[in-house]
Amino acid sequence: GRLETRLSRRRLVVLAVFSCYSLVNAFQWIQYSILSNVFAGFYGVSYTQIDWLSMVYMVAYVPLILPATWLLDARGLRLTALLGAGLNALGAWLKCASLAPDRYPLTLTAQAVGAVAQVFILGLPSRIASVWFGPTEVSTACAVAVLGNQLGTAIGFLLPPVLVPNTPNDIDLMAHNISIMFYGTAIVSTLLFFLTGVVFEEKPKYPPSHSQAVLQTVPPEDYSYKQSIINLFKNIPFVLLLISYGIMTGAFYSVSTLLNQMIVTHYEGEEVNAGRIGLTLVVAGMVGSIICGLWLDYTKTYKQTTLIVYILSFIGLLVFTFTLDLGYLIVVFVTGGVLGFFMTGYLPLGFEFAVEITYPESEGTSSGLLNASAQIFGIVFTLVQGKLTTDYNPRAGNIFLCAWIFVGIILTALIKSDLRRHNVNSGIMNLDVKAVPVDSPAEPENTTLKTQSAL
Repeated sequence: GRLETRLSRRRLVVLAVFSCYSLVNAFQWIQYSILSNVFAGFYGVSYTQIDWLSMVYMVAYVPLILPATWLLDARGLRLTALLGAGLNALGAWLKCASLAPDRYPLTLTAQAVGAVAQVFILGLPSRIASVWFGPTEVSTACAVAVLGNQLGTAIGFLLPPVLVPNTPNDIDLMAHNISIMFYGTAIVSTLLFFLTGVVFEEKPKYPPSHSQAVLQTVPPEDYSYKQSIINLFKNIPFVLLLISYGIMTGAFYSVSTLLNQMIVTHYEGEEVNAGRIGLTLVVAGMVGSIICGLWLDYTKTYKQTTLIVYILSFIGLLVFTFTLDLGYLIVVFVTGGVLGFFMTGYLPLGFEFAVEITYPESEGTSSGLLNASAQIFGIVFTLVQGKLTTDYNPRAGNIFLCAWIFVGIILTALIKSDLRRHNVNSGIMNLDVKAVPVDSPAEPENTTLKTQSAL
């Protein structure tokens, strides 16, 4: 018979709480780098040591993502969410204990705890969207979940310079101002941890879609995390998306990291405006994410939309590159906003496209691998682009990124658009949902579920 599906009212609260603690995590990531001179002076360390307070987020993600996605699949959404929110709060309170000039190692440790929390956060948007939201709202929900992280970065650009002005001649006042920021963050993150415990459940009482209904009838003991990873890497469209997503998102990380250096090279003394341009990138990207999510829910044109946004990002980076040195900051604001709109708008597109072409594999695993690819490309691109920018000029570094994004366009064009989840929800696909692939040892018949019979 047809399995009953129903939307839960709790889904909006779950999404809101997750977006909020994701916001706080992103805020904690950026709060040091936006005040590099202040923290370098306060702790008496080099700028490189302050940079490591941000880079630890990238470095921690890659080796920890597989254990984190295993935990999500083996122990479930609620425990993973609690770990993310709990470690977020723990890192914030450790920072409160580091309010002395000789405690840089402690603040680095605190930031490392926040970096581990991030591993349990970044892979959840597509899982929360799929488990809690219906077919006509799943992409928008994923975009909103991603939006929380972006909004945290935007607030991280705006709030710390206001809370902690540079007072190099009064270290006590500086410590007081930093304490306001640290304690405020700790209190908010602790409140969100408790809200996560109250609000989050493993799944709603009724599945929100037929694709989820089918997955929930598969016995948990039939699931193999190792086999799921193997399945994903055997999935050629996913591998192409994995590389192209890493290129696009890694390029955005690189541009964001080196933006200050690029702006100051051509506009000396405009550090404040460089920060505002960075804020423009993030805010425009937030708008792009929501619009792309709404568009996907309305049209289900995953490949076409992903390819168009990729091409427009390429054009946007070209325009940004060749107008950067014109001498007009307003032009940089406009081109930076356009670039952020498309590059960041691509994030939920990549997550949702991956879930579609890899169904019935875990959304957390596919999202985690996409994020790991982005971190690896981001580190490599930042190092190479930074070297080219320093040795030659910003144009050389940006052209390097343009070449890679062109490669990403070709890879995206080669992806076969097999919308498995959408087809199951539409009742037009006869898909064997198995915990192991067809070419592996056979399962008992009662654990092999056909969508057609479920619908």
